[in-house]
Amino acid sequence: MPELPDVEGFRRLLDSCARGRVVRRVDVRDTGVLHGIGARGLRDALEGRRFAEPERRGKWLLARTDGPTLLLHFGMTGLLLCVGPDDPVEAHDRVLFTLDDGHRLHYRDQRKLRGLWLAHDELEVDRLLARQGPDALSVTRDDLAAALATRRGRLKTTLTDQSVLAGLGNLLADEILWRARLRPDRRARDLTPAELRCLHTQMRRTLRSALPTGRVPPRASWLTGHRDDPDPVCPRCGTPLRRTRLGGRGTVWCPQCQGDKD
Repeated sequence: MPELPDVEGFRRLLDSCARGRVVRRVDVRDTGVLHGIGARGLRDALEGRRFAEPERRGKWLLARTDGPTLLLHFGMTGLLLCVGPDDPVEAHDRVLFTLDDGHRLHYRDQRKLRGLWLAHDELEVDRLLARQGPDALSVTRDDLAAALATRRGRLKTTLTDQSVLAGLGNLLADEILWRARLRPDRRARDLTPAELRCLHTQMRRTLRSALPTGRVPPRASWLTGHRDDPDPVCPRCGTPLRRTRLGGRGTVWCPQCQGDKD
């Protein structure tokens, strides 16, 4: 599932491939990924427009133009690709944007759980993103503490709630909690000030380390690098990792490093 580092990678790709380029053609191959607008409306709004500097907010990518803003969300299987004029179109390429230099942007998504929205002004952008919490990369420690203090749910479920904190998904939440030595099933509002400081610090360190790779990297020294092993062990202490489900999500954690249940 694309998480904050993945979407930041898509933002950099869009910036390098399309910034300053004019959209010559929009081909909608599957209207099932369009929200609030049809294929003709999308073409009319974007053809002839020039891409500006893109933005990322949480898991959303804002493709700015000299007119409206295209908002992309990648759900569980979405991708953004920059391809050459002779490259083939794949079965799951849902929307294609041909640029004035011949390159194409492909929005590819197998499961089509999210998709594309169009905002004609900043008020529409703000309306579409109104339910998002602060971005996980820029949230302050005090704001994080305030957000968690009112939540009755479990810590991992709270961290992956985009209305609380935008950008974290399953892999990042497990990685950050392992680094902070916090059980994923702790009550979010029960963290001590010291635990909150550690959580904020490890979240920033994890995100900053992952950003250059454009993904949550499965490094040998990371929990992420072992969660899919047949018999996974903690890369820090060697204890067999445990698997459970929280909020419907597969969760991996170390019973030694992350402590016993309160």
